[in-house]
Amino acid sequence: MLKGKTIVLAVTGSIAAYKIANLASMLKKLQCDVQVLMTKNATNFINPITFETLTGNKCLVDTFDRNFQYSVEHVALAKRADVVLVAPASANVIGKIANGIADDMLTTTIMACPCKKIISPAMNTNMYYNPIVQDNIAKLKRFDMEVIEPDNGYLACGDIGAGKMPSETVLLDYILREVQYDKDLAGKKVLVTAGPTREAIDPVRYITNHSTGKMGYAIARDCMLRGADVTLVSGKTSITPPPFVKVVDVVSAADMFEAVKDSYKDMDYIIKTAAVADYTPAITYDNKVKKSDDDMSIALKRTTDILKYLGEHKSDSQILVGFSMETENMIENSRTKLEKKNLDMILANNVKDEGAGFGIDTNKVTLITKDTLTPLPVMTKSEVAHTLMDTIKNLK
Repeated sequence: MLKGKTIVLAVTGSIAAYKIANLASMLKKLQCDVQVLMTKNATNFINPITFETLTGNKCLVDTFDRNFQYSVEHVALAKRADVVLVAPASANVIGKIANGIADDMLTTTIMACPCKKIISPAMNTNMYYNPIVQDNIAKLKRFDMEVIEPDNGYLACGDIGAGKMPSETVLLDYILREVQYDKDLAGKKVLVTAGPTREAIDPVRYITNHSTGKMGYAIARDCMLRGADVTLVSGKTSITPPPFVKVVDVVSAADMFEAVKDSYKDMDYIIKTAAVADYTPAITYDNKVKKSDDDMSIALKRTTDILKYLGEHKSDSQILVGFSMETENMIENSRTKLEKKNLDMILANNVKDEGAGFGIDTNKVTLITKDTLTPLPVMTKSEVAHTLMDTIKNLK
């Protein structure tokens, strides 16, 4: 996934340094070149050998260490780096970087790096809110460095408050957003709908479907990683939304319609994956008198067809994509939907096919436009999302 990328992890003197060992391992599994820099204070919290074992690279601490192939090492590494993450970033190192002090291997290398620099502060709450530290953090932001807001929680000193370094997964997300893909969707706005809707029968029961939201979430994440400004309108799901996207939570089909109606006009790409419960239920009882639930019947009233509405109102510059889940006559039914709802593309799949359908991590789809038909093999939903966006960006 990150083959050919060089990630520099700059570790400073904080008890949170131990978390970076797991981050280094996660990055190595993604096939990138992981280089670790440490301050001397950091070596009191975690041994450099740990990082050397995990990354297969020498952990650099001393600027004048001669135990490597000759080169001006901080300059050579700075030229190779695709992104630098300073984590945990102590108040001391934040102050040095903010004020141009380069007196060890870590700060010297950072000063020489032209690539993106991400800073993750980790320290005592009172130290974090010290006006001098806050001024230095503001200065880093002015110099186009990205600062990750620390979490609130129980700190090593026993205090509870801001200053806790986020989890390794969060740190990894920041790195991936920067380097995983080229930013070929930068400046584009994307609206994605995902997940099931629920139509209440009574205060306890509702009608829904088997959608899990995985396909829509994969598309939203792919667009985000490629630099797009993403809005995700989501029904109730059990999966974590992708980071760095605007999430609008909805329950019913009417909720989803209103959310889409409020935001679609500014979008470049609109992708509707959500499996909407197309009918609103209403309870009736035999003889109009409720005797028991056995006497209950449900009358259904069709809800607004969101995709049809979007097709009728989209501008010439917008691209509208829908999904078609069929059990028979997949191509014919999908082409009918494409034309009837004025779509630019529809992704069709047969839920009976192995590797396709709800609740799994793979999908098998056919990309259909007015003039093309492109069947894809079974792929992960992330791969389908990436292929879809490669195709969409070239439609107009």
